[in-house]
Amino acid sequence: MTGHDAFEHEPGEGETNGASDAEPDLPADVVDEAERLRRLERNAVDEGECEAHADRRERLLEEHDYTDHVRSDDGDEVLVLHPKEWHDEEAGVIRTDRIEDLTRAVEIPLDGPGYPEDWDTVDEQNRSLAAEVRTVHGDVHGDTAEALADFMGNHYAKPITSASSDELEEFRSEYFVRNAWPSEEQRDALDDSLERIYETAEKPVPEFRSEPSQ
Repeated sequence: MTGHDAFEHEPGEGETNGASDAEPDLPADVVDEAERLRRLERNAVDEGECEAHADRRERLLEEHDYTDHVRSDDGDEVLVLHPKEWHDEEAGVIRTDRIEDLTRAVEIPLDGPGYPEDWDTVDEQNRSLAAEVRTVHGDVHGDTAEALADFMGNHYAKPITSASSDELEEFRSEYFVRNAWPSEEQRDALDDSLERIYETAEKPVPEFRSEPSQ
């Protein structure tokens, strides 16, 4: 699993480790997602969940012919994304003779000043919203709000109010019916519950396309 290969690379002659103004090969949203998945991986308490996040990151990077490794800088973790062609899979190292342009690598500091990530705060916000929905709108809508808090926290580590249309559709069509064990009343009221959740949060409901699976 590439996320666990903590090999090092020291710059050779003509190479630098400094930042560059050159456009990276990886789209910004892919870099952001790789960072988010690594944070989820290292904060996961379940080994299976940890591996799932690492595997998902690996597949994401493979789509762009990239791989990754984790480097420690004085105890602070840095996620390094680099072209797959640099990596000697048999030896488990980066081959310096394959590096033609070091600026193609992307380094993402995950610790230290400027990079705090309080996942507990995100979960607390989601749980607080779910509790408010339960208080105002009752247990049926409250149970669905709790399920949405579980989904957004465990799968995306994001506030409910930051859910994208695709994420909300994934919740409706896949997670809710397969993992939330909803009652028949919950199933019938799903879209109404979502309306009430976002109404309570004073946010518009993200648009979704498909009908929830039965």
